[in-house]
Amino acid sequence: MTTQLKYGMSVRTSLPFDRAVELVTGALKHEGFGVLTTIDVRKTMWDKLGEEFPDHVILGACNPALAYMALRDDVDIGLLLPCNVDVRTDPDDEQTIVSILDPGVMSSLSSGEGVEEVADLAREKLQRVLTEVKGAAQ
Repeated sequence: MTTQLKYGMSVRTSLPFDRAVELVTGALKHEGFGVLTTIDVRKTMWDKLGEEFPDHVILGACNPALAYMALRDDVDIGLLLPCNVDVRTDPDDEQTIVSILDPGVMSSLSSGEGVEEVADLAREKLQRVLTEVKGAAQ
């Protein structure tokens, strides 16, 4: 089951962290998204602060066709791109949590006429990514 967050959507899975990252990346690719950036939060916290942190990556995902349509309608929407996909281990129960920023949040900040329609298309694709992740553990 997908959980609706204040500004995103999320699933919990029993998949190991590395497998979840691999699966998310593949599912994003299947939906036309590439991963432009990968921020290893755990490594960064250790390298910069000397602090232990659970497994956690932030993937910057972009679907070029959807990004083009959104930017064509509102060039300033680039401030909100790419779509962030957060994959982390819950230290309390060792489950992996995959969360994705809801594109509707981005579109709600835009005055571009077609941005909401693009956000709806992106949301459908990203929801399928979460569904695939959730289904893989069952």
